[in-house]
Amino acid sequence: MAKQMIPSCFLLFCFCLIQTQILVVAILDPTDFLALQSIRKSLEDMPGSDFFSSWDFTADPCNFSGVLCDSDKVIALNLGDPRAGAAGLTGRLDAAIGKLSSLAEFTVVPGRIYGALPQTVSSLKNLKFLAINRNFISGEIPAELGELRSLRTIDLSYNQLTGKIPPTVGSLPGLTNLILCHNRLSGSMPRFDSQSLTRLDLKHNTLTGSLGPNSLPPSLQYLSLSWNQLTGSMDRVLTRLEQLNYLDLSLNQFTGPVPGRIFSFPLSNLQLQRNQFSGSVEPVDQVAIPTVDLSFNRLSGQISPMLASVQNLYLNNNRFSGRVPASFVDRLLDASIQILYLQHNYLTGIEISPTAVIPERSSLCMQYNCMVPPVETPCPLRAGKQKTRPTTQCNQFKG
Repeated sequence: MAKQMIPSCFLLFCFCLIQTQILVVAILDPTDFLALQSIRKSLEDMPGSDFFSSWDFTADPCNFSGVLCDSDKVIALNLGDPRAGAAGLTGRLDAAIGKLSSLAEFTVVPGRIYGALPQTVSSLKNLKFLAINRNFISGEIPAELGELRSLRTIDLSYNQLTGKIPPTVGSLPGLTNLILCHNRLSGSMPRFDSQSLTRLDLKHNTLTGSLGPNSLPPSLQYLSLSWNQLTGSMDRVLTRLEQLNYLDLSLNQFTGPVPGRIFSFPLSNLQLQRNQFSGSVEPVDQVAIPTVDLSFNRLSGQISPMLASVQNLYLNNNRFSGRVPASFVDRLLDASIQILYLQHNYLTGIEISPTAVIPERSSLCMQYNCMVPPVETPCPLRAGKQKTRPTTQCNQFKG
């Protein structure tokens, strides 16, 4: 039987089909390919990590762990295993990161990445999300980050960054989250212009200076400035931040009054302790905030009955005087109040029976006031052993 001949036109069709299929498979941009190689050479897996086991450059880099591509460009780079407790990476961040021109997301899991944040990051004009926390990044925050107008989130927390927060970062128009806590940042806080900024966390630095009345946008929902050296009045700053649901200004040197309006904000936690706030505390309505800590300040006057609705209330180590409102006793005895710390003030009385039984889940401390505590209750050790304040210190509050 004669061998069947395959028409040449069919062979040509198959060849064209194969060519078409090859063209459909995207080849990573050479610049991005070389950038990934440089990034890989500067980093290593820590013991217990095998993140880079898939980074075989004889294969398609778009299939590497932590690499996401769109067509022939890298658009997301997430270095390290994101699972909680996973071992991280060690080494330095290579300047080649700036060559990934389409990068929109760049993260590094907690590990031992050291050295400065490459200045070339400022070349990533499409970057929206930058998160390199819990590593050993040092040096200053590049002012050029302010050129990345698409940035929405910056998280460089728990590192060793020094210097000032660049004003250019504060001017980013679309910034929604700025998390720089637990570093060694110093100098004054910049003004933040973004009207979409919802989270600002700068705690545990050495920031100084005062805040202007318009330095923070009213869009803020979370604000933590604790453990710094900030000064000045916060009255005009805070009254604008009506969307706050968390506020921690503790361990600073803020002065002036605590605005009464702040107690009407939708806060879950109000931490103002260990500052130099002064004057009376006058909420405009019953306070619905679960925890309020105003301890270790210079607050004075009588205790407002509007505070009796707080579950955990710390007013200790101030200059409050007069009698404790009866509404506090009622809520304490029915366990609505869980913590009521009033020690180290100038209070002169509380309407509670010496035989009253404080619920086990409630704590009351009244020692070192201008009165003998009517009930024996356990107090924190730091409250000291003296039950009452010396009479000479109380004479100014008589009458």
